[in-house]
Amino acid sequence: MKKYKFTYENSGVNINAAENFVKYIANSNKKNKSSTVNKNIGGFASITSIPKGLKNPLLVSSTDGVGTKIEIANKLKKFDTIGIDLVAMCVNDILVQGAKPIIFLDYISIDKINLNKLKKIIKGIQKGCKISGCTLEGGETAEMPGTYSKNKFDIAGFSLGVVESKKILKKNNIKENDIIMAIPSSGLHSNGYSMVRKILDKKNININRNNFLKSELLKPTKIYVKEIHKLLEKNLIHGCAHITGGGLPGNLQRIIPNNICANLYLDKIKVKPIFKWIKSKGVSDLEMLKTFNCGVGFCFITKKKNIHKIKKYFSKQYKPYVIGQLIKNKKNKILFNEKIRW
Repeated sequence: MKKYKFTYENSGVNINAAENFVKYIANSNKKNKSSTVNKNIGGFASITSIPKGLKNPLLVSSTDGVGTKIEIANKLKKFDTIGIDLVAMCVNDILVQGAKPIIFLDYISIDKINLNKLKKIIKGIQKGCKISGCTLEGGETAEMPGTYSKNKFDIAGFSLGVVESKKILKKNNIKENDIIMAIPSSGLHSNGYSMVRKILDKKNININRNNFLKSELLKPTKIYVKEIHKLLEKNLIHGCAHITGGGLPGNLQRIIPNNICANLYLDKIKVKPIFKWIKSKGVSDLEMLKTFNCGVGFCFITKKKNIHKIKKYFSKQYKPYVIGQLIKNKKNKILFNEKIRW
């Protein structure tokens, strides 16, 4: 009998290992009594229904990743939180339109199937879906020998949300004299890690021997779905922004209408210790603001009279506070006043 030299497995792709991973996801979803998991993982595609009670529903979608935070996870050999980051980066963007996330899909590409690593990543994704109230509908796991070097991988996510057409948050809702409120971040979230890694490399810092950095660098991104939707239900928000890459100036200006300017007071920002640490390594104020959230993970715009009503929907850790207001200005979308108190 002729022996064949080439198989998919000796080419670097283990179909059985991939199938075992899919079975693991399916079984873990079946054990989960929450309605936020699909019980039919492993099919060709997923089917979902639009929530009842909406007269004119519109679908809102978002896709994202977690950047080079993955490299920190690899360094620390800790993979149970980046799945939460992945969900957060997608669903927080959907919130900006006033939509509620309903489904989530993931994509994992890896050099070689490592069930232990993949199970931890998926557990994080499942946790993120539970926090945000959406369903993990399915995904794709690609074993890609030759594309990724040993132990390397990447993850991406896609989320779909729904909003009643008349409830979409539009720029024309935002008016002069409205105030800008900041919701604290949990830390770095999932942006700026290329600079952080550059600092670690140039300063010869071993994060495995630094307890402060070990605890800070893999803190999962805060998911704001629960709190923001309470405000949306009460019609307390005129607009909002997810503060990601580009920081406050890059993201807030995206929702400001023409002839209106966000007049921000930087000294009001409650800076977290990790940003003070990064700043101390030789980063300018402007570069910090353009790269990191600096302690502000999410912003929303409302009327001043709503402040007291709004704060009751937040825990002490994520209590929002005023950082500025909207003024007339035809030249600028953002104005900075004072300096951040590092």
